[in-house]
Amino acid sequence: MSDLYISWSDYHRKIEDLAVKIDESQWNFDRIVCLARGGLRAGDILSRIFHKPLAILAASSYGGAEGKVRSSIKFARDLTMVGDDLGKKILLVDDLVDSGVSLQQSILWLKSRYSPDIQEIRTAVLWYKAGSAAKPDYYVDYLADNPWIHQPFEMYEKMSAADLRAKVSKYSNPE
Repeated sequence: MSDLYISWSDYHRKIEDLAVKIDESQWNFDRIVCLARGGLRAGDILSRIFHKPLAILAASSYGGAEGKVRSSIKFARDLTMVGDDLGKKILLVDDLVDSGVSLQQSILWLKSRYSPDIQEIRTAVLWYKAGSAAKPDYYVDYLADNPWIHQPFEMYEKMSAADLRAKVSKYSNPE
């Protein structure tokens, strides 16, 4: 498996590219539901661009050494959102679709709890890997070789508050 390294500027541009693809479809949706943690940043920015309310579904399927071990997906008990009405048309956002399990299970989770409200769910991701069993409705990059994606915020996973304090101190007090 190859590696793909993403800078902050590339990351933000991918989110903007995704927004353009969604806008070009002229699909009018009621709310964005993002999968936490990977979809939080993209969901937040898309929510601001489209002026749509944001809901957050916390989900986890990776752990182990360096977060590279996939296990069964676990969901939060509740969806976090303002208001009681989810809406009829939902845009489900994540950073990537790897195996497709998280995306598929998230749709099932939403339908099992909000089925009377939901008429349609479409999905949007930055990266769509060839190995995925689910094809997102909107994506920026199709990755035929299924690389491991190193996102710019991963550096914080290996950093403690003390490490950050030392780093900030070095910038604040140059010698």
